[in-house]
Amino acid sequence: MQKNNLSGATQRRLDLTRRGFLKTSSLLAAGSLFLPEWVRSAAGAAASANTRVRDIGIQLYTVRAEMMADPTGTLKRLAKIGFKELESARSEKGNYYGLQAKEIRNITEDLGMKLRSGHIHVDKDWQRSLEEATGTGQQYIISAVLPSRGQTIEHYQESADAFNKLGEECKKANLHFGYHNHDSEFETVKGEVLYDVLLKHTDPALVTMELDLGWVVAAGHDPFHYFSKYPGRFPLWHLKDMAKTERRSTEFGQGKVDIKGLLQQAKQSGMKHFFLEQEEYAHSAFESIQLDYDYLGKLDY
Repeated sequence: MQKNNLSGATQRRLDLTRRGFLKTSSLLAAGSLFLPEWVRSAAGAAASANTRVRDIGIQLYTVRAEMMADPTGTLKRLAKIGFKELESARSEKGNYYGLQAKEIRNITEDLGMKLRSGHIHVDKDWQRSLEEATGTGQQYIISAVLPSRGQTIEHYQESADAFNKLGEECKKANLHFGYHNHDSEFETVKGEVLYDVLLKHTDPALVTMELDLGWVVAAGHDPFHYFSKYPGRFPLWHLKDMAKTERRSTEFGQGKVDIKGLLQQAKQSGMKHFFLEQEEYAHSAFESIQLDYDYLGKLDY
């Protein structure tokens, strides 16, 4: 222990200063409890602003033309950029752009990527889609669209009931069934948003909601509202930016979607995996997704 060589007066001044500092700190801490929620939230966000985006996924529809022409070569290019997770989409060549279930599983595993999910149609090929999905090792099988039977509350209630049954079927196959929205689901009928009808009538244990954040914004709705109203209901995201003045997707940071803010609310959303998606490009698909990937790679949130 060091010997205290301070004079009595100096020591008393230091003690008073220390007690004053501790008292002030305590008051500040207590006072923070009475700050507005948004102030405390902002402070919390600032304190944890060192989180970086990891395990960036991509919806293969983003590179659909390239996948149709050369699926293996395209997957290699995606791996080289750094993508770790994938979601497939149905095409004229099937659910995996002409690749068989075991083929795409082996290719992606060899490249250090994981096929997490796949978009399918609930139609006459449903059983085949289910069998293929189990063969790829993916976790989720997602209905890309609703059957076209009109924008009515009754139709959405019936669809929710059908989804619950499909969810039970998928559960038996060790898969999660889910639904991906566009913008039409956010129409209001008789004072009720149709997407809310789906949320209210689907069982969260059986139906995963994949929230396409870009389409929510394009429809004039607020994703943060849905995170707050239905916490934990959105394990999957389509992360996209939407042009400020046009109804089209654009490169990250160029549009009106708050990418950083959304990622800050990932926990409340229940998000487990997200897939970058861009449907239109300033130049080419790969130039755009390289910009998107670099944007996410530099993002602190």
